Amino acid sequence: MNIIDELEWREAINQQTDAEGLRQLTEEKSISLYCGVDPTGDSMHIGHLIPFMMLKRFQLAGHRPVILIGGATGTIGDPSGRQSERTLQTMEQVQANVDALTAQMKKLFVTEGDNQLRMVNNYDWTHQLNVIDFLRDYGKNFSINTMLAKDIVANRLETGISYTEFSYQILQSMDFLHLYREEDVQLQIGGSDQWGNITSGLDLIRKKEGPEAKAFGLTIPLMLKADGTKFGKTAGGAIWLDPKKTTPYEFYQFWANTDDRDVVKYLKYFTFLDKEAIDALAEKVQTEPHKREAQITLAEEMTRFVHGEEMLAQAKKITAALFSGDIKSLTADEIEQGFKEMPTFEASKESKNIIDWLVEIGIEPSKRQAREDLNSGAISMNGERVTDTELEVSADHAIEGRFIIIRKGKKKYHLVKLS
Repeated sequence: MNIIDELEWREAINQQTDAEGLRQLTEEKSISLYCGVDPTGDSMHIGHLIPFMMLKRFQLAGHRPVILIGGATGTIGDPSGRQSERTLQTMEQVQANVDALTAQMKKLFVTEGDNQLRMVNNYDWTHQLNVIDFLRDYGKNFSINTMLAKDIVANRLETGISYTEFSYQILQSMDFLHLYREEDVQLQIGGSDQWGNITSGLDLIRKKEGPEAKAFGLTIPLMLKADGTKFGKTAGGAIWLDPKKTTPYEFYQFWANTDDRDVVKYLKYFTFLDKEAIDALAEKVQTEPHKREAQITLAEEMTRFVHGEEMLAQAKKITAALFSGDIKSLTADEIEQGFKEMPTFEASKESKNIIDWLVEIGIEPSKRQAREDLNSGAISMNGERVTDTELEVSADHAIEGRFIIIRKGKKKYHLVKLS
């Protein structure tokens, strides 16, 4: 299957500048293509990941991916999709973010062989450019009228846009031209909000290299959930690729909890399963939705891709332990992951009667209620039911001396940290 056919089957193409020309080019040879990300933070979230999954598909099909980290454009601020100016970062913060994103990308892409990942930083070819050369060599090729008509600028005219962010599309166009010349890059891909920036780059290439220059642009559809809300956002915020920001267990659970209406779309977008496997899972969604096989497969594929086999095994272990109540099988680090969003309480390591202990740390509202819950078998500690009202709770009950897990009823978990 041609890579363009595969992207169409996966419903992963929004706009193309020359669909037939790109299809023909990808059938003739292996091409170089790029996608960029600005270092506005020290981690990507799963919303950022969408165009890079497409870049990965091109790599698996034998094409050569280039990832551009915007060390220069990241200091300016992309106005795309925003109603207000970005806060400018220090150069030191930008560089720290560049280093973090570079490390993330290298984990996701093949970095050896003929079609290995190449990583570039636009700071390298822009930081020595002076303002006179910028205006004469590049600014002269951009019409203010055309720039104002681009959605990324037009949407900001009422609220206001600085010259700094207004000039962003010139810098991104320079990137495409540089990569076309120096890296033989013929295709730029990006999110749907990047269409204006991509077409500006193509215009610059044709003005500089001639109207017959073979360069193309392709964007990915904006992804919304079935309920109309933005993909990748939860009540707790974004789902990050950095395991320190979103633990592998939380990452796994995000995908495992996908709505039936979205799961097939996500399997097409985010996994490398073939059409036959995805069609089979789509059938299971219709005939056996309670088994959630499609969601489990999605969670496994994505966690393995981003965090690796070991972290996937850990996420599944935590999931199984929480489902079965076998808390003692978990390590303290696994408990920290699995109970990160649970109600959390602090307790000292001193020995104390369980009734007094439950009331003192705030799990029970009164001694009477604590005694009643213990007598009825409603309290479990680290997965084991507790009915002894004379029990002395101490550090010996804590897993690795750090945590005690109290469950009230069937599902209400509480994390107690000992200090």
